[in-house]
Amino acid sequence: MDDTRLAGATGPRLLVPSAALLWGLQFAFLNPALALLLVALFHASDAEVGLTLALYNASGFVASLVVPAYADRTRDYLRPMLACSALTLAVAAILFFAASLPVAVVVLVALGGPAGVGSSLLFAHLKANGTPPAQMMNTRAIVSFAWVAGPPLAAFLIGALGEHSILAAIALIAVLAFTTTAALRSRSGPAPAAHGGKATDDDGAVLPRAAVAVVVFAFVALQATNNVVVSIMALFTTRSLGLGIEWGGIALGVAAALEIPALFAIGKLTRRFSSLGLIASGCVVGIGYYATMAFVASPVALVAAQVLNAWFFAVIAGVGLTFFQQIIPRPGLASGLFANTRRLGAIASGAIIAFGSTLGGYAGAFLVCGALTLAALVAIGVVWRITRRSAEARPSRAGLDQAKRA
Repeated sequence: MDDTRLAGATGPRLLVPSAALLWGLQFAFLNPALALLLVALFHASDAEVGLTLALYNASGFVASLVVPAYADRTRDYLRPMLACSALTLAVAAILFFAASLPVAVVVLVALGGPAGVGSSLLFAHLKANGTPPAQMMNTRAIVSFAWVAGPPLAAFLIGALGEHSILAAIALIAVLAFTTTAALRSRSGPAPAAHGGKATDDDGAVLPRAAVAVVVFAFVALQATNNVVVSIMALFTTRSLGLGIEWGGIALGVAAALEIPALFAIGKLTRRFSSLGLIASGCVVGIGYYATMAFVASPVALVAAQVLNAWFFAVIAGVGLTFFQQIIPRPGLASGLFANTRRLGAIASGAIIAFGSTLGGYAGAFLVCGALTLAALVAIGVVWRITRRSAEARPSRAGLDQAKRA
């Protein structure tokens, strides 16, 4: 891509990284602290917290399909991002002054779900303007950094200044995100016209809808296994390994921190290897990680295994996003659908934990995760065969078309 065009498409060098950091921080502050806010500010019971979070996530699921689809039709992803920033500001302000749980629930469902689409729209904007996969991966690494730094910062604010302080911080970040997105929009030209026909992957083979469905299945399974790890790590370290609860946080923190350099490294590898090849390698690493976790017996081994976890999830988060954008012709829908594989995976993770624990405690849950990762690897292999067949068939069809014209 021409450097001038890229600069025109994404604005000055710091605008896109700044937008990625701010969009990541908004929800790295809100989502981990939301249950605490519901209890502390609105005296919600455990059942009410569960119901509220379920409704909030359901709203986000629907919004991740509807809002990006609208953006695809208009070929404008930055204007809806401005609206998402305004909605985030409204959510923080209303929750700050609200006095009852029903008001909080309505606000989170009506405004909070759509507000969370902004990050997906940023990546859709970058894809629509021809941003290469390596740069997309670097931008995704910045969002990951926000999720590493956000929860500890939120906890510090709440501990030092009280629960309302986190809402004030979210409001401030939303204002900064609005300003950055507005600056990005003022410097960006209109998105190029969409190409007709079906999307192609990085090897140039056409993917039918059935193959796209197989990819979605694989990523829901992979996202579910990652959510299982996050959900049970503290319990695994205390109940299975007999360690202090801080070891669960150390393990997850190491994995999250290592994910950032892993994303930068994977960005460079996208220039040499296909997306399907990288995803398959990530699945192999993931299988090794879950097998290791099922038999780990010491804190050193626990922390060392997180190197595998970091690479595995970096492939899912980084290559998965760009691959969805390769196989689905509409950037907004692609980014939204990828985001929803994580939501569906979170829903499925509860059943995985329940089933796996009956087979052998938390070690059993890790083994089930390994089996699901193997199933995802098989699914990726099926998609690879479909792409190869399509690629081999295309020259023959081209030859026939040329003969007809002659």
